[in-house]
Amino acid sequence: MAFGRASLAPRSSSTAASGSLLSRVPLWVLRFLQFVFAITVIALYAQDLHGAHNLHRYTDPSWRYAVALGTIAAISSLLLLWPTLSRMAWPWDLTMFILFTTLFGLFARLYLHLDAAGDRGNARMKRAVWIDLINMLLWFITAVWGMILFFFFRGSRSLHTGRATV
Repeated sequence: MAFGRASLAPRSSSTAASGSLLSRVPLWVLRFLQFVFAITVIALYAQDLHGAHNLHRYTDPSWRYAVALGTIAAISSLLLLWPTLSRMAWPWDLTMFILFTTLFGLFARLYLHLDAAGDRGNARMKRAVWIDLINMLLWFITAVWGMILFFFFRGSRSLHTGRATV
C-alpha cells in the first residue's frame, strides 16, 4: 500500500468518551446552569449592596465577596463552554468549588439559624444560601467530571487521524 498502514478500525472508547458529543452536552448543560446560578447570586447579594450604597452606609465585605464570586463564576462558566479552554478546566473548577464552599459556610452561619417568618430580607438571604450550595455542588460536579476525563482518558488517540497519543 502506497500510503502506509492505515487502520480502518473504529476509534477506542476512550476517544469517544473524552471528545464525543455525548460527553460534551451534559457538560454544556452544567456550564449553563453554573451561569444561571451565578447570575442569581449576583442578583440576590447585589440588592443589599445597592441599598447600602443608596443610604451611604458601609458595605460588608462578605456581600462584596459574594457579588465578585458570582461575577467570576458567570464569566468562567461562559469561557469554559469552549472545548479548548475546558480540557484543563478541572483545577479552576476545583478552585471555584472551594470559593463557593467558603461563601456557603459564611452565609449559612449568618442566616440558616434565623427565623424568617416575617422578615423578607432574611427569607431572601436564606434562599441565597441554598443557591450558594447549588453553585458549590455544580462546580464540584464539573471538577470531578474534568478529573475523570483527564486522568482516565488522557492516553487516548488524537481526534482527526488517530495516530498521535494525546
